[in-house]
Amino acid sequence: MTTDQKDFHKQFEEWKALTEKLLTKFPEKKEEFVTSSGIEIERLAHPNVLDESYMKKLGFPGQYPYTRGIQPTMYRGRTWTMRQYAGFGSAEETNRRFRYLLDQGQTGLSVAFDLPTQIGYDSDDMMAKGEVGKVGVAIDSLYDMEALLKDIPLDKVSTSMTINAPAAVLLAMYIAVAEKQGVSQSEISGTIQNDILKEYIARGTYIFPPKPSMRLITDIFAYCAEHVPRWNTISISGYHIREAGSTASQELAFTIANGIAYVDAAIEAGLAVDDFAPRLAFFFNGHNQFLEEVAKFRAARRIWSKIMKERYGAKKAKSLQLRFHTQVAGSTLTAQQPDNNIVRVTIQALAAVLGGTQSLHTNAKDEALALPTEDSARIALRTQQIIANESGVTDTVDPLGGSYYIEKLTDELEEYVFNYIEKIDDMGGAVSAVEQGYMQREIHQAAYDTQKKIESGEEIVVGMNKYTLEDEPKPELHRIDPELQRKQIEKLQALRTERDSSRVSARLEELRQGAQGDANLMPLILECVRGYCTVGEICGVLREEFGEYTGV
Repeated sequence: MTTDQKDFHKQFEEWKALTEKLLTKFPEKKEEFVTSSGIEIERLAHPNVLDESYMKKLGFPGQYPYTRGIQPTMYRGRTWTMRQYAGFGSAEETNRRFRYLLDQGQTGLSVAFDLPTQIGYDSDDMMAKGEVGKVGVAIDSLYDMEALLKDIPLDKVSTSMTINAPAAVLLAMYIAVAEKQGVSQSEISGTIQNDILKEYIARGTYIFPPKPSMRLITDIFAYCAEHVPRWNTISISGYHIREAGSTASQELAFTIANGIAYVDAAIEAGLAVDDFAPRLAFFFNGHNQFLEEVAKFRAARRIWSKIMKERYGAKKAKSLQLRFHTQVAGSTLTAQQPDNNIVRVTIQALAAVLGGTQSLHTNAKDEALALPTEDSARIALRTQQIIANESGVTDTVDPLGGSYYIEKLTDELEEYVFNYIEKIDDMGGAVSAVEQGYMQREIHQAAYDTQKKIESGEEIVVGMNKYTLEDEPKPELHRIDPELQRKQIEKLQALRTERDSSRVSARLEELRQGAQGDANLMPLILECVRGYCTVGEICGVLREEFGEYTGV
């Protein structure tokens, strides 16, 4: 054995000793991990001969560059958070679904909001007509948020909210509900998506132009760093980029480029990188090409850690760690033969687990047709539970690490991503690239190329363009109450009658004055929420001051 190899083995022994020390505080789930044949399952498999290349590209779990995971024991110590995305109709209906899923073993909440809420309109606005409660839950005010979270202990349950342009408003509502439960801001935990750049690129639920939108985001960073330390202030999202048709490398590159833009904006606003970076989180798509997806997640960690260390000089380990949530690919689900979607979801979820996700949502089989029924949502959750408890893939860290093909894909994806980032840097960064339509064009071309392959039959979609059925049975679908909008408007009108209108006017005027200056807007929005100002009223003030974005 050479001197270098001895040094690397010494590092491995040091990692093992550090891990054993951590186990006294964070024990693994079992005292002994063995296969059905009685073979001991090692915490980490590695080459017999460690060399400099191994340490530079892979290293050990829980250590830079985090290719093999951000925790030294990964799922041997703690299973990922099973966070099923849910939200439909009224706050009361969604609350019942939340409590059902928690009773079935879900370990975190994930809230889907309806389209009017996502773009800052109240349910009685003419722009909301026909959309109230359709693709998520309708939230107009703190009154609705109280109903949404009724009987859910916010000091014990972590909540993710898929909200972007009005993210500050919904976070303020969550804080206010926690206060009413007697839970302080410092005790709540969760995530707001709060990723406006991908809305301009791929999804479309933006309100304000980029500059004031970035101000709102950095205001949230600063406020939470001081007052809500356990909250993930942004979930930088590749999911919707992939759903719009991007490739895996584009999903990764454009998401990381957006992450760079948020870090730059926060630093420009006067924040120190190590004060806010530990609460940055990511959100990726779990797609069909199983091995590429595993490699994508591993490459993502390595790329982000390098960027944070080399570009920004971050010092804290948590600033270097890319933590991410995964949702399996809704765009791959078919209306034809929906039972096939259970298989797709299982493969995609397994890729996310083997790639080291921190939390996971599995889609229901009927989501290409409607919002999921209770039965299909349960099957989706059971898919995660079976992977976690029956497959054995959680018994060792990074089980596919060391595969020639996985490592090659990981390296090549990293190269693709840094090439894209270099191009985006040359354009002036992600905000400028969005304004120029560059990322949008790249995604559109990739989506077009894929659609051509599907239509020609070159790319097979089982049950849709091959192995089809002439007479398919019609599944039972979840239906939204057609009276929902009327009932929601009645609740909203009652609120406006009962609340203190002078307090509402005063709080909204204070917000207007703050928006005209450079004050942090989070405390002002929180006061508006406490006074039962509505989402539409708060966003209306900001629309008047910031203007609206109309696209490239």
